[in-house]
Amino acid sequence: MYVILTSKPGQFRTKVVQGLKPLEAYDYLFYGQTKAHFVIAELLEDSTRIRVIEDDTAIVNDVPSKFLEKFETTQQALEELRHLTTFGHMDTELRKTTLPTS
Repeated sequence: MYVILTSKPGQFRTKVVQGLKPLEAYDYLFYGQTKAHFVIAELLEDSTRIRVIEDDTAIVNDVPSKFLEKFETTQQALEELRHLTTFGHMDTELRKTTLPTS
């Protein structure tokens, strides 16, 4: 199974933790401005908890992966990302980027 991890600069970031294998990463740009960063990761363990850290308060939440939408393939996850980041004729871009190092 595959999941999409989301980080929003200035708001929160999602950490790749044990039980996840990051495979692809994308930046979402809205009129040239980066609004989000996505990582498509393989879920290696059903009991994995996703670490979300709020940027302004440094509050840490460990969210059970059962609450994330899961996809059978990375292609299905990418198609969902494209669907979520496309708004008619607005200037949006989903740009492939490097994987996180930690």
